[in-house]
Amino acid sequence: MADRETQKYVYYFGGGRAEGSGDMKNLLGGKGAGLAEMVNLGIPVPPGFTITTEACIAYYSSGNQWAEGLAQQIDCNLAHLEKDMGAVFADPENPLLLSVRSGARVSMPGMMDTVLNIGLTSS
Repeated sequence: MADRETQKYVYYFGGGRAEGSGDMKNLLGGKGAGLAEMVNLGIPVPPGFTITTEACIAYYSSGNQWAEGLAQQIDCNLAHLEKDMGAVFADPENPLLLSVRSGARVSMPGMMDTVLNIGLTSS
């Protein structure tokens, strides 16, 4: 495995291209691998990104600290998503709205939370 500084923790999908694939369930979780596979098959999928199970493992094994480089990778992928969608996260005029969905290596329907409409502001 690569050093934590260079480990890839975020995989982008959208615009007809995905960094991951359907056979990467152990790394991307079931939802992440499924989304990547749909994009790779040419099925229309809104763009987004998946944070890997390795990021979760690193978080819990380091006393709830984010892995080195994770924040920067999220920022980079969020900027890519803003560009693809033509909207800006938390912008009061043209907000990019995100959904965060939990995903695991194995299916666990109803066991994990989903948070919708992240990016809305009171202004």
